[in-house]
Amino acid sequence: MTGRWQRAGALAVGVLVLGGCGFRGAYSVSLPGGADLGDDPYTVEVEFLDVLDLVPQSGVRVADVPVGRVDGIELDEENWTAVVTIKVNGDVDLPANAVAAIQQSSLLGEKYVELAAPGNEEPEGRLDDGARITLDRTNRNVEVEELLGALSLVLNGGGLTQLQTINRELGDALEGREAEIKDTLDQLDTFIGGLDEQRAEINRALDRVDELAATLAERTATIETALDTIGPGLDVINEQRGLLVSMLEGLARLGDVGTRIIDASAVNTIEDLKLLQPILSQLAAAGPDLANSLELLLTYPFPDSSLSALNYRQAQSGGMALFTNMTATVDLDLTQLLCRYVVDQSGALRELPLTEALSQGKCGTEGGAASPAGGGAGTPAPAPSQGGLPGLGDLPGQVLDQLPQADQATGRPGLPLVTEVGP
Repeated sequence: MTGRWQRAGALAVGVLVLGGCGFRGAYSVSLPGGADLGDDPYTVEVEFLDVLDLVPQSGVRVADVPVGRVDGIELDEENWTAVVTIKVNGDVDLPANAVAAIQQSSLLGEKYVELAAPGNEEPEGRLDDGARITLDRTNRNVEVEELLGALSLVLNGGGLTQLQTINRELGDALEGREAEIKDTLDQLDTFIGGLDEQRAEINRALDRVDELAATLAERTATIETALDTIGPGLDVINEQRGLLVSMLEGLARLGDVGTRIIDASAVNTIEDLKLLQPILSQLAAAGPDLANSLELLLTYPFPDSSLSALNYRQAQSGGMALFTNMTATVDLDLTQLLCRYVVDQSGALRELPLTEALSQGKCGTEGGAASPAGGGAGTPAPAPSQGGLPGLGDLPGQVLDQLPQADQATGRPGLPLVTEVGP
């Protein structure tokens, strides 16, 4: 009895010890021949869309060399993917962007996890403890069952019959059209060759389209606001559609009229342009002279070259006076000018030619008197007084001393009396 109770107590203690250590049945038993994990293994989590019949304690290999084992398989309820926890020997150095795949040792062999460096990009970093290989870097091989199922579908009258029908119909369609098919294939080859030559341009166009799409995506709110506010404007345009149509019809009629006018006046317009060509040619030839004439226009009457010779002095009326070397003759003798104006019988003022005024007497000479141009013979002319003209100092001239009598024709002071002047 005592030995029996001892064995029972030992069994109970063993069950408690195994339960406290997380005993998982046969999966917790280390099998001989497994990979050597070393003294410091690290743990990596791998996501798979489908683990097939992979089980814990399966092998982990790198380049078909065992380097670890599968420690556990769980379901990620958030993404509905399988998460495989593996332990890898600490001496195995893998990049952080390593890939994983489920492989099979033989046709009917066991499944294992294959780790490798990425084949389409450069290795980066180092795969550390607690790292996770995501779903975009995992894969699996085709199962033998899947291959046999697909082969059975083909062999059991599924695909071969359809393939035979397709082949027969294709032969009927191409029969007698070999030249056209060959020409089509040649054109298709040319088209594909042109696309291949324009590959860089196509890629650049796609990049620009991508940038445009990104810009439009950033301005989605602005586009939505524009679409929301354009509705009332479209309603107004719809209401004014009749007026817009009338305006376009009027523009069409105006265009027809303008076309007729242009067609009718085309010959005359061309001739006018031909006649205008010499004028424009001469203007172009006189361009330098016209430009040089502006120099004199701005400094008239002095040329632009004489500006450096101009002098300035204080004027008597105030301000500055501008002068340069010049000679001028000024005639201030007014006697000849005054002798040309006479008073006739009616008292009207008449202007005589200068030669006729000078022929009547000593006009313009000191002490001279004008001869009568008509009236009674021997009528004496009033005796003019000697002396200069009023207000002109000692300039020669003559001024009447007294006014004429009442029975005489009234004249103007300072002017000779003429009884009759012909027209």
